Amino acid sequence: MSECDLTTSRILIIDDQPSNVMLLEGILQEEDFTSYRSITDSREVLPAFIDYLPDLILLDLQMPYLDGFAVMKQLQACIAPGDLLPILVLTADITADTKRRALSEGALDFLTKPFDATEVVLRIKNLLQTRSLHLQLQKQNEALDEKVRERTADLEATQVEILERLALAAEYRDDDTGQHTKRVGETAARIAEALGWTPAEVELIRRAAPLHDVGKIAIPDSILLKPGKLTREEFECMKTHARLGAQMLSGGGFPLLQLAEQIALTHHERWDGTGYIGLREETIPMAGRIVAVSDVFDALTSERPYKEAWTVSDAIEEIQRQSGHQFDPHVVEAFMKVVRR
Repeated sequence: MSECDLTTSRILIIDDQPSNVMLLEGILQEEDFTSYRSITDSREVLPAFIDYLPDLILLDLQMPYLDGFAVMKQLQACIAPGDLLPILVLTADITADTKRRALSEGALDFLTKPFDATEVVLRIKNLLQTRSLHLQLQKQNEALDEKVRERTADLEATQVEILERLALAAEYRDDDTGQHTKRVGETAARIAEALGWTPAEVELIRRAAPLHDVGKIAIPDSILLKPGKLTREEFECMKTHARLGAQMLSGGGFPLLQLAEQIALTHHERWDGTGYIGLREETIPMAGRIVAVSDVFDALTSERPYKEAWTVSDAIEEIQRQSGHQFDPHVVEAFMKVVRR
């Protein structure tokens, strides 16, 4: 910071003796400082500080009403963590205890009265330079933080796009439109919202639910696209898509991948314990219970190589019939709130 820049800094003088104030103002004028304010009543410091937002405070310790220590304590509540506000204490008390206390309670430097004008100027400029460097470092850190946030956002957007494409790749195996995954995600999000999930949690399941059938990539076309009923062996092979999908998504460090893995593994679990793995009731993760309902509803109302599409009303009735058997009754209740809308 140049000398010219230093002289525009805001300086707040706090001293109950008008003669000391005049002396300090004269020193600042001599050095071409252009912005300073003086207070002789320490009770006025707090509103003046909030209004003026000084870069440096010149503070006397021995004052009526509020002494310098009380003033520093007041100011600490107004200074944000990480901010650097230099306080230069000017006092006639030269004891070591006073000096230690002043430095420990917020002062950055200490001068005893009577003081030398040249030394006062040097201390003021040093403290203003320190503050300037601190502010520059703060700005650099903020800029770096912003770059990190932008980079993180880019990475997350890329991750979401890759996962969406992966979900579509699996879905196109048995759905030419590729819309099933999106519909399941939307319905799952609305059910989660009806269950009282936070907006962040709702968005997370909206993104993760479309990956529920990603394991279908590994299922042969002869089974996946078979127009008739599957044999026992074929059905056992079809069931592996849940485990395979979870394996594909496992080991992720992001919440989205972790939730997608959980959903892929558990969305075919049944409330009565007769699902693919055998989990029952509360042992089934809530996300799996939600996607189970949204997946079955969309599958029923969609045409597949092995079946005609059901009407929406028939599909809703089937979901209600399976409440307490295939599905969590609370999730079905939330689903009904969604469809009534």
